[in-house]
Amino acid sequence: MHQPATDLMIDHDFIQHPYPAYDALLAAGPVHWSTQFCGGAWLLPRYADVIDVLRDPRLSTQRAGRWINGSGPQARTELREFKRIFSRSLLFLNGTQHTRLRRVMNAGFKPGALQALAPGILRIVDRLCDRFDAMAEAGVEIDFIRDFARQLPALVIADMLAIDPADQSNFVAWSDDIAHFIGSPTPSMEIARQAQSSLVALNDYFRALLPQRRLHPGDDLISQLIRAEASGGVITTNELLAQCCTLLFAGHETTRNLLGNGFFSLLQHPAQLQDLKNNPALMPSALRELLRFDSPVQYTGRILTSDIEMHGHRMKKGQLVIALIGAANRDPAKFTDPARLDLARNQGNHLSFGYGPHVCIGAQLTYLEAGIALTTLLKRFPAARLVESAAAWGANPLYRGLARLPVRLAA
Repeated sequence: MHQPATDLMIDHDFIQHPYPAYDALLAAGPVHWSTQFCGGAWLLPRYADVIDVLRDPRLSTQRAGRWINGSGPQARTELREFKRIFSRSLLFLNGTQHTRLRRVMNAGFKPGALQALAPGILRIVDRLCDRFDAMAEAGVEIDFIRDFARQLPALVIADMLAIDPADQSNFVAWSDDIAHFIGSPTPSMEIARQAQSSLVALNDYFRALLPQRRLHPGDDLISQLIRAEASGGVITTNELLAQCCTLLFAGHETTRNLLGNGFFSLLQHPAQLQDLKNNPALMPSALRELLRFDSPVQYTGRILTSDIEMHGHRMKKGQLVIALIGAANRDPAKFTDPARLDLARNQGNHLSFGYGPHVCIGAQLTYLEAGIALTTLLKRFPAARLVESAAAWGANPLYRGLARLPVRLAA
């Protein structure tokens, strides 16, 4: 097997600013072999190749076991619960199983269902902003990530699942632990154990809710899954619980990072920000560009189920292929001057929500939340500005997001 020499060094510099590394990969060729991932992986940085991989049925999403096998010799025994829960998740299923569950869960994300959520999302956003009014008058800074971006998606998903919003701090902590594990190219056993502990806690939380929800179902997503279980759309209670865990985890990570990355990018580009203030109708286009410019999800993995050849390289069954979404979104073959933020850009779709059968089921919800949030923030605090020019990025190379974002608001 010929393996290209070009690798991706996932270190502190990459975490802070991955795009120079992506530019180098894009310039060097379409296929690269990386030793940064457990057991090695093929890296694909180009837009067209990422699309091909994400819709190719020969590349499987069933990769929960690979994280576990890469965590150490004792991982297979110790992390059985993590694999058991997430191997039933919509995120990691293929074919008819994936289609069946996606059909069930789509009901909660149809346009009509999402629009019904809009007034509630606006109330949550206004309530969060109300806390900032006195701080804005006094010129006191806030941490936008802690005080807003971490709060909003947790409260919205709690509303959709009809669970107690007072438990949001637990949800956020559990979600962070799981993301730390999934986002680590070579996770340690300590990281893996903490992720399993948090996933089991999340699973147990939902398990405790089920008896009451079965007796008194409502219009929430958990009740929809219970009805689907009764009709055969969801086969087992364990499968139902896995989808609840997926909804909370996936619904929180992407939206939080879009809010943080997007607001940071806008404040860094005052001319583009002013255009958006002058023309609020630009918001849908702006959100698409913010997602392209600094994607909350930087890459996704697939496992080869058969040998394939791509650009002259033989890729073997069982190997890992990494579709570099962050690089594909900056591919100059697809986007003109890709390092420039252009809120009016109209050059096709970004890949931040994936592509093909596994495109993010909650993409439209994320757009809805972020649109309401940013519109409200710009209206209520038009003079918001950064306190620090340097970004404090979190240490996760997969889920790109800010650890903190000091902002000084002004009414």
